[in-house]
Amino acid sequence: MSAAERAADRAPASFSLPIQVVEAEGITAWLVEDHAVPVVALSWSWSGGAALDPAGQEGTASMAAHLLTEGAGPLRATDFADALRDEAISLSFGADRDNFEGGFRALADALPEAVRLARLAMAEPRLDRDAVERVRARAAAAARRALETPRGQAGRAFWANAFPGHPAGRPTGGTAESIVAIPEEGLRTALARQLRHEGLLVAAAGAITPEGLKALLAQLFAGLPAGAPPAVPPLPPFRTFGQQVIPFASPQSAVVFGQEGLPAEDPDWEPSQVMLRILAGGGFASRLMQSVREQRGLAYGIGGGLDVMFRRGIIVGSVATENARVAETLSVTREEWARMAKEGPTEAERADAVAYLTGSLPLQFTDSRRVADSLLTLRQNGRPVDWLAGRAARLQAIPLERLATVAARVLRPDSLSVVVAGQPAGL
Repeated sequence: MSAAERAADRAPASFSLPIQVVEAEGITAWLVEDHAVPVVALSWSWSGGAALDPAGQEGTASMAAHLLTEGAGPLRATDFADALRDEAISLSFGADRDNFEGGFRALADALPEAVRLARLAMAEPRLDRDAVERVRARAAAAARRALETPRGQAGRAFWANAFPGHPAGRPTGGTAESIVAIPEEGLRTALARQLRHEGLLVAAAGAITPEGLKALLAQLFAGLPAGAPPAVPPLPPFRTFGQQVIPFASPQSAVVFGQEGLPAEDPDWEPSQVMLRILAGGGFASRLMQSVREQRGLAYGIGGGLDVMFRRGIIVGSVATENARVAETLSVTREEWARMAKEGPTEAERADAVAYLTGSLPLQFTDSRRVADSLLTLRQNGRPVDWLAGRAARLQAIPLERLATVAARVLRPDSLSVVVAGQPAGL
């Protein structure tokens, strides 16, 4: 039996979840009901996040999100934390490039208290001065630490070059300078424009019925102002910028490389995932790992994949290696990029990649929090409710010729953009 036949035998025929669509108070939620364990997880989001931060005040959305669990209503920060701990409730908020998210996980018996505290956090955040300054200091320290390594320097420069003048090119958590510049009133303004009754995407999993979820939605989001958050600025095309070297005193250089990908709704989205796994995302099985590490010993590891934002996939990869080996590592990377674009993958590679992508899919849904988070991601990417049920069949039906066509369409070896932070020899 060939390697391709063995991989096909390993691939499950299908995988699906019993997703129910629940509507209440103008809010639609996806639910996977499961009473095997008495736990409920809820995840929700709005479009916005760091994309709505004012210029010069980057990090506002991230700071505001963290402050939501630093006291609300009559509860100061320590009292709020005690209330969560007493009922073993995990509650968090966060902001990424284009979304503002919230979520909790709680025992079914503690669900009323989880809803009460989450609603209080969103409807009546305190933003006490001591909490604001504590969160500000922590955020500024994290921003400084991010630039203390070659990887941090390379990552920041890569996005700034790829999307100059757009929020996607700015650090999501801000810089030390921008964080210091955020006024307290700016945090309240950010929450007021972000936490709205409309524009919500919600996903739930665990020991709750559709009727119970309807009641929960009505309670949790009660009191939020009408309307939706402002629209985020559309993402411009990825700007090809060639190669940039950032001097950094280190025995190793960090490299970030990438290019434009595909929109989430593109019909070649899933074929491109298969192709990219073969090229860069398949661990030791990927072509980059084989060529860079296994055959030449140039680096310990190299890999890449899709970074999804604004409903677009950006192909991003990274590697770290000795300064003397950077030039050869980049040369080999470009060669493999060009080889895939010209020849496409082999049948054995196709079969192995499809077997992995279909076989590993259930591992994304092993507990209620992961189920809720994964469902929310599907909703953010505009997937239909039956998308999971058909994924395995769609992947297995992709012919080798289509992967070659997608590779030629997507990969641009001559315009691969690269940032190197370190002291690379020969660049």
